Amino acid sequence: MTVTIGRRELLIALGVAAAWPLAARAQQPAMPVVGFLSLESPAQFTHLVAAFRRGLGEAGYVEHRNVGIDYSWAEGRADRLPALVAELVSRPVSVIAATGGPPSARAAKAASSTIPVVFVVGSDPVHEGLVASLNRPGGNMTGVMLFIEEVVAKRLELLRELIPQARVIGALFNPGLPTADPQMREVERAARALGLELHIAKASSEREFEPAFAALVQQRVAALLVEANPFFNSRREQIIAVAARHALPAFYGLREYTADGGLISYGTSRADGYRQAGVYVGRVLKGEKPADLPILQPTKFELVINLKTAKALGIEVPPTLLALADEVIE
Repeated sequence: MTVTIGRRELLIALGVAAAWPLAARAQQPAMPVVGFLSLESPAQFTHLVAAFRRGLGEAGYVEHRNVGIDYSWAEGRADRLPALVAELVSRPVSVIAATGGPPSARAAKAASSTIPVVFVVGSDPVHEGLVASLNRPGGNMTGVMLFIEEVVAKRLELLRELIPQARVIGALFNPGLPTADPQMREVERAARALGLELHIAKASSEREFEPAFAALVQQRVAALLVEANPFFNSRREQIIAVAARHALPAFYGLREYTADGGLISYGTSRADGYRQAGVYVGRVLKGEKPADLPILQPTKFELVINLKTAKALGIEVPPTLLALADEVIE
């Protein structure tokens, strides 16, 4: 038996067949997009973005496969953050990852009370006014606290072990940040407890690095503590170079400084913190509420020593300190 299909019926059938893939695609949910907002610069952030992606992967999300990431970089300029986050909100994004410090988190909080925000900060987010409490953040924000300020006393103890003869030390701060004053008070308190004389230098722009270091050298400091903050982090190569030019042993709060040629660092593993932030973003994408996710407080700390830099400065690193190191760069 032969069935004859007329021209009209054939065109209708072909039209239905052609429209079916389009209809199927229209029914598929749109790929979620994460707005990655950072106060820092992409060149210094490559390894942290990789760690963030690893965390997303642990939660089941892979960039370009089932999640998009829209990157916005302030290049160390906090004044650019409101416009950057406003653009992310207008697109809109499913979640904002506010990274690089409290200014990014504050900008995200001001921009939206409904879009979930996962932040990475180095100071107490309750004190910063970002969340109600560490265990029950409330609102639309949660994240990772990196304990950058809380280990100042430990850094000074390690510095004294590295340079036992040091009695006069310096500390470099960025006065343009709201966290500068509490950080300075913490360093002063820790220095007094260890019987150290402390001289503080300040720099909030690149041109102020050289005068700040020169002033510390005139005050005959034996070593320098460089506090971690987004501006310093994005200019770390310049800070390391100025310290080397003045032959001034400098202790840093982040591994990245030592990897780039700094003498010694001790602090939270930022890479692990960003991995945890990626996991949290994935959990939020799956439907969990930031208000119910407690602030994560990493317990992984890294002591890193650059032996090449120590040799250039004429410093003999004690075997006891080498034994404590998580990483020794030669």
